[in-house]
Amino acid sequence: MHMGRARGVAGALVSAVVLVVSAGTGLGSAEPAAVSPDDGAGEAVAPQLSLTSVGSDSTLAFFGAEGTASVTIPVPPGLVPASIDAVLEIPVNMASGVMTVTQDDRVLSRVDLPVVDRTPVSIPLAGASIVDNAVTVVLRTYLAPTDGYCFEPTNPLRLAESSVRYDGVEAPPQVVADFLPPVLQQLDVYLPERPSRTETDAAVRLATAVVARYGTQRPNVVVLPLPAGATAPPVASLPLQRQVVIREDPGTGVTLLPGNGVPALAITGPAGELTNQARMVSSNLGRLAISSKAVAGPLRSSAQLPPDDTTIRQLGQPGVNATALTPQVSIALDQTRLGRSAHDVRVRLRGSYTPLPASVGGQLVAAIAGQTVDRWPADPSGAIDRWVDVPDRLLQRYTNLGVAMQISGNTGHCGDFQPVTLTIDGDTAVQSVRSTPPLPGGFQSLPQALMPRLEIGVEDGFDDARRAVNILVALQRLSALPIDTAVTNLSDAAASANPAVLVSAGGWTNPRLKLPVSVDANARLTVGNPDGTGDPGTLTLDPAMAFGSLQTVLDGDRTVLVATSNGNPGRLDALLDWVNADTARWSQVKGSALIAATGHDPVAFGAGDPLPPQAAASSGHRGVLYGAAAAALATLVAVGAIVVLRRRRRPA
Repeated sequence: MHMGRARGVAGALVSAVVLVVSAGTGLGSAEPAAVSPDDGAGEAVAPQLSLTSVGSDSTLAFFGAEGTASVTIPVPPGLVPASIDAVLEIPVNMASGVMTVTQDDRVLSRVDLPVVDRTPVSIPLAGASIVDNAVTVVLRTYLAPTDGYCFEPTNPLRLAESSVRYDGVEAPPQVVADFLPPVLQQLDVYLPERPSRTETDAAVRLATAVVARYGTQRPNVVVLPLPAGATAPPVASLPLQRQVVIREDPGTGVTLLPGNGVPALAITGPAGELTNQARMVSSNLGRLAISSKAVAGPLRSSAQLPPDDTTIRQLGQPGVNATALTPQVSIALDQTRLGRSAHDVRVRLRGSYTPLPASVGGQLVAAIAGQTVDRWPADPSGAIDRWVDVPDRLLQRYTNLGVAMQISGNTGHCGDFQPVTLTIDGDTAVQSVRSTPPLPGGFQSLPQALMPRLEIGVEDGFDDARRAVNILVALQRLSALPIDTAVTNLSDAAASANPAVLVSAGGWTNPRLKLPVSVDANARLTVGNPDGTGDPGTLTLDPAMAFGSLQTVLDGDRTVLVATSNGNPGRLDALLDWVNADTARWSQVKGSALIAATGHDPVAFGAGDPLPPQAAASSGHRGVLYGAAAAALATLVAVGAIVVLRRRRRPA
């Protein structure tokens, strides 16, 4: 194909790009603590942390004249929360306002709110009781509008860029049970320079367990080589950071290493015992390790098969409610909590709403992503008991089913009509069926398509151990449930019948598992089944470029995630850094192949995996993959690379 024609094809298909993502740096999204410059032994001194880094939303919204927000703040031993500092964003037509902070029945503070937008404010927390290393307070706003005006329901008062300021000095752990603090910003895992498969397995299990434990705090996890002959980290930890050494050794146990400041933790044991010791650190058994050393007995890990029937309470929502003129609530249908890829999802809504007077009409509306899936009229009983079907075409990894009460009639000035309370009970049933192949496909099927247990295939060496940890940390950050893993060699995991993550950093040579986009050493990309006809297409770059990729493959009934490159492991490492730098961005990646070229942003290519018959009938995705590849590589054309597109036809 001539250069001009290649550009024309690429340009014509720009609209088919599924996702082109911005480059980023770093290994995690947690923000560093603001600490005293005198810190030298690893203890945090009067840190100030964003609410995001302690697991909460950094923006708190207060709707209407009286708004409420509950905030839970983890508190490391030795520290006490002093205040919530934020930037105040006021609603339109606000004349005055007061904010109170309460805990149980006590008022901790009362603050007059300025009426100037974007003003820094400090909300005192002095006197708050610490229970189980955390403080929970309720913030309430009481606002008055300018005479003759009303507050817009969609224009709340906000505390933006919120952070919590602590007083005191962090107390270092004295026993194994206290090693993991309530707030963790980074975990350093030290492995021998040539780790065994058992050591790699223990590192993966520890890293994923810690990430699952801290949830939305999203601590960084860094894997580092332990110098030859060393038994302890070569440098001291930083504030709100922990260090763990994992190595095979005849001595079995989990031990706090002596030293100044925050001690490191050593997890040791022979091959048959090391994994048990790693599991103990983050298990419930670890809470009983109230000494400087502990030895765990056998801890069995068995995959839990998810049920077809559950409730929203079992999925993490004890119930949802809202009180407003037109209240609405959201039910989270999280496939990672279902523990599998699912379809044919049905929800039996059970709950209640404030009965409406005869002069006011109303209806309830169920919607997903702005698309109405059901509606029914309100009745005088105020009871809700209705099955709602979730269309397969709207299912994502995370699907929010919204339920809203819409009313009509005379509601008075500024909505003076009594507010309506809408409640969905925790015993609302959720039914689903396992989806094979996964729905949705590609990256949106991860990690639920890899559950309940996956194998990790790696080659020997420290670098592949580090890559395996980075990949599983990225997957665990997407999941509400812990991911059960087992590390094995690359060939065994590739041939297994179980879901797998395969790390082959130097290149992919397995002829049985065909990648959606394969890249050879000459930078020729082969795109499999780009238009649904079964015929592959090829794209060649001149000059050749280095690529790293993450790709999903359907292998029979199992899903496989492959991490590889075209002979340039450094490009794969750069892509994994990008993935771990921003969980929200990683969560939004769609398609079946994520490709990173030197000097260019990673590009996600469209899903080429087959859909279930009922979904395929309504799908408009034929040809997306080939078009996405051409359009994405149009960027490379602009910087001097030549793109040659070819369609390989099978003989008749």
